[in-house]
Amino acid sequence: MNPTLPRRDEPFRRNETALLLVDMQRIWLEPGLDPDHADWGPDHYFYRQTRETVIPNQQRLLATARAAGVEVLHTIIQSLTEDGRDRSLDHKLTPIHIPPSLAAGRPSPAVAPVGDEILLPKTSSGVFNSTNLDYLLRNLGIRHLVVAGILTDQCVDMTVRDGADRGFLVTCVADACAAPTPERHANALKAFGGYCWVSDTAIVAARFEAMAREA
Repeated sequence: MNPTLPRRDEPFRRNETALLLVDMQRIWLEPGLDPDHADWGPDHYFYRQTRETVIPNQQRLLATARAAGVEVLHTIIQSLTEDGRDRSLDHKLTPIHIPPSLAAGRPSPAVAPVGDEILLPKTSSGVFNSTNLDYLLRNLGIRHLVVAGILTDQCVDMTVRDGADRGFLVTCVADACAAPTPERHANALKAFGGYCWVSDTAIVAARFEAMAREA
């Protein structure tokens, strides 16, 4: 007889939970750094949303996760070589190339790794496709993968779907993610919601806080 299957929203387990921040880099978050969106001023929806909502929510998630001993990982779009020859074909065609030496390619100081938190550079939309994330999560004993970042309908989307396909219980923190428009954000959540538990910062942070109290 098959064992009872878990729920996507089942309680997080100590030592089996990780928080992953996706592509929270200066080049995407600071107006004027992304050449593909040079026409976006500081008051563009995306910059306001990330500045006023996403980053503060991620800071709360980071603080509560770290206090609870939750594994924290970060992924960024970054080539391994200066000329980008290691990039995926899609990134070459787009083109997207952030060399290792580009300071703007580093994580935003507001949500940057601390201590020995793992930082994974990737050259595809899906972090599971172009990094050893799956191997690392299994080595760490992770069952619950909590995801936040940008863009909701691109790299976050692929992280959620691929994580679910690999057998992780994925949580997407909706108000700690963003897309260029509210419509794209909402449509993405609706599209990949079947692969994860879509929650919010207050609920997830409360779970982390409860884990800290149990330590």
